[in-house]
Amino acid sequence: MNTNTIEILNEKRFKEDKKNINFRLQGDNKYYYANQCAKFTKHIIENGYPYIDKKEIKENGICFNTYSINVGYNQYCRDLKRFNSKEELLGFVIGYNEANNL
Repeated sequence: MNTNTIEILNEKRFKEDKKNINFRLQGDNKYYYANQCAKFTKHIIENGYPYIDKKEIKENGICFNTYSINVGYNQYCRDLKRFNSKEELLGFVIGYNEANNL
């Protein structure tokens, strides 16, 4: 594979991983952050979250917003967890994934 093909595949995966992220990812780590959010989403849909039934999560999906992770498609849906910043949210997602060996 040449460099151009790899870039195209990376962008395609990035767009798929970012589909439920409702804020801008930029910089060198945008692919990593999108992948971490995709892993988190898959795990939460399969296993649920401590106080939210996995059936509800499967039906509505989850989305990432600047200050919250929500069950549903936007920031006005049920909160899974709230944050003070996008950086705090991404840190939580990465930590959650590490703690669960994702």
